[in-house]
Amino acid sequence: MGGRLLMVQGTMSHVGKTVLVAALCRIFLQDGLRVAPFKAQNMALNSFVTPDGLEIGRAQAMQAEAAGVPPAVEMNPVLLKPEADHRSQVVVMGRPMGSCSAAEYHRLKPSLLPLVLEALERLRSRYDVVVMEGAGSPAEVNLKTHDIVNMGVARRVGAPVLLVGDIDRGGVFAQLVGTVELLEPEERSLVKALVINKFRGDKSLLLPGLRFLEERTGLPVAGVVPYDPGLSLPEEDSVALEMVPRRADGVLDVAAVRLPRIANFDDLDPLRREAGVGLRFVTRGDELGSPDLVVIPGTKTTIADLEQMRSSGIAEAITRAVSAGTAVVGICGGFQMLGLAVLDPQGVESDRAQARGLGLLPVSTVFRPAKTTHQVEARVEADRGLLEGCRGMAIRGYEIHMGESWGEADSPFLLVSRSGEACRVPDGALSRDGWLLGTYIHGLFHNRDLRRRLLRNLARRKGVSLPESTEGEDDPYDRLAALVRAHLDMGLIYRLLGLEG
Repeated sequence: MGGRLLMVQGTMSHVGKTVLVAALCRIFLQDGLRVAPFKAQNMALNSFVTPDGLEIGRAQAMQAEAAGVPPAVEMNPVLLKPEADHRSQVVVMGRPMGSCSAAEYHRLKPSLLPLVLEALERLRSRYDVVVMEGAGSPAEVNLKTHDIVNMGVARRVGAPVLLVGDIDRGGVFAQLVGTVELLEPEERSLVKALVINKFRGDKSLLLPGLRFLEERTGLPVAGVVPYDPGLSLPEEDSVALEMVPRRADGVLDVAAVRLPRIANFDDLDPLRREAGVGLRFVTRGDELGSPDLVVIPGTKTTIADLEQMRSSGIAEAITRAVSAGTAVVGICGGFQMLGLAVLDPQGVESDRAQARGLGLLPVSTVFRPAKTTHQVEARVEADRGLLEGCRGMAIRGYEIHMGESWGEADSPFLLVSRSGEACRVPDGALSRDGWLLGTYIHGLFHNRDLRRRLLRNLARRKGVSLPESTEGEDDPYDRLAALVRAHLDMGLIYRLLGLEG
């Protein structure tokens, strides 16, 4: 018999499905079960690379970490990465298969369903429990015909469904009742319980509403999970950037450019958590000011977002800030933007054959059809500016890019391993004074020793003291699991799985 299934669906996007799946994965791991996450189709610009060099959604990699297992491509067989002009790159089993419009992808979905089901079955053969995640809402009546991520897959495998609503955004009773009412009878029969997420306040005031939900839907409310602002887990949707508070105790001002198609913005999470760092996002030139550090993150559309930076005034503002002494770090697409030119002669990413870069680093980039995807290990080669005191440090991260960059600047990093294979590949570019840095290594700031040294170098340059790190030793997944276990009826969850709780 294959592994047991449990599916978490939501009344809409951003209700907390991803985090709830991660919590359940950690709870089952703590209870001695082999568990894996699964999301048939994910639309996100935050992605990750598996140990064998395949690309999946960042959220599924996070859930795998919560489950205590390596990320695998079967956990997210279809990944959609939005591009310009209402198109998305379609990544199937970890490799890009092309670019589609929404209508083209809708027609493609039936051919992907067998692949999705095969991936799920492979996970079931290796794990005791697979926790499945839906996308958006199962009640999107216009998308039901070829659904491969919500009830379309739940029906085919008979997965019991938890339906989650977000009370923090308001209208949770309408969310839950309306979703249940719009389901077909066969779909409705798969929904076994309701969950209210992101609750703040006095639960006693909610009790009449819980009774109403149970009477109206005939379904039990399995739990009311509180909102915990202290959780520090990677976000899947860029809508979360609108909720990032700026630390009031920041002695370093770090401005991150919020690109229209920002990708892998979780690269910035470690800076957001650092004591003494005030991280803020900017979209216009007049918002930039004179920060100590500008970070230009990754993007799915380098040329289009580079032009947007020019039209919004950010490009000019960054150039002025650099002249006044501001440091800059560009990661992946942000690194490409820092150079002299971005070339796309084959139309890999854009219908423009070339674009002028910001001209801050003496490098140029050319796009190639083949995508580079690797988990990497590297060594710091430089010892100046931002990286003073870092030479010889070992760091880890991952590459996801379709461009190759070259030029006259020194490479600050040397890749020594790609996807587990030894190599010696220079990475990135560092200005002569060391205060402008570009790299293809995602996860750079997740390397604690390098991050702390880089921030101390900025603080010393400014003449301020950086507070000691408040980064705790507590596992955030254990904290999340404790919260959810205390507020979710795990006895009911285990009964849905056919297991003893």
